[in-house]
Amino acid sequence: MRIAWISDFHANHLFGEVRRLFTNSLKDQADALILSGDICESAELIETLYMFNSEFKKPIYFVLGNHDFYQSSIQETRSEVASFADSQNKLLYLTSHSFIELSKDTAIVGHDGWADGRYGDFDKTNVVINDFILIEELQRYDRDLYTGKITLDKPYLRGVLQRLGDEAAGHFEQMLPSVVKKYKNVIVVTHVPPFCESAVFEGKQTDDNWLPFMACKATGDVLLDIAKKNPDCKITVLCGHTHNRCVIDITSNLRVMVAQAEYGKPMIQDILDIV
Repeated sequence: MRIAWISDFHANHLFGEVRRLFTNSLKDQADALILSGDICESAELIETLYMFNSEFKKPIYFVLGNHDFYQSSIQETRSEVASFADSQNKLLYLTSHSFIELSKDTAIVGHDGWADGRYGDFDKTNVVINDFILIEELQRYDRDLYTGKITLDKPYLRGVLQRLGDEAAGHFEQMLPSVVKKYKNVIVVTHVPPFCESAVFEGKQTDDNWLPFMACKATGDVLLDIAKKNPDCKITVLCGHTHNRCVIDITSNLRVMVAQAEYGKPMIQDILDIV
């Protein structure tokens, strides 16, 4: 089986014909598809997933990224997407699954994930990301009527970000122990890089100002612990979010691959050969 990996597709930055031609071109290159989040924004998300499913016509394993929840809520979007995926042949929302076997030696496990604010300096950062303006659960801020300056409710946001990170980590902590004992290779799909070392911008690790929003420490801690306890299983993490390519071996059996991305220019990150 050959699986094409795509991340940060951002369909809302593409003309309809470009979307269709790109997804249609994938059929001759792969037997299955992995999407590691930021597929579109919420208003067009179902339409875009339907397009992928109808054009590709082969298994699609996917998670959602932060942009997929823009102009909506996390809870409502996940519920809608899970229901839609269940109604479609070959469209598999990994957050709703325990694991999926790809071959006798390889399985795939996934969760949307979230940057949990535990890396970097959340208290001192002056960064205001669009998540805090456009996602219902994160909308807790004041805007000065004269200057337009936004002041975040950081104690509230810290709690929400950590809860979202812990949710992803809990999914992997629950699902992976039995999977890594059964399979020699496990593909982990999530949107946000799980280690600060894998959150890279222009060839350098993201600084403390941006790190709170670029990686998920809770997920990284779980993956590292499981990898150390199961040295005979190779774990490969596929993620995106930063738009900067990075491949890093955290341990001899734990590799993190972060996708390169550019708005308006969809690309295949890699073709994985599954035996």
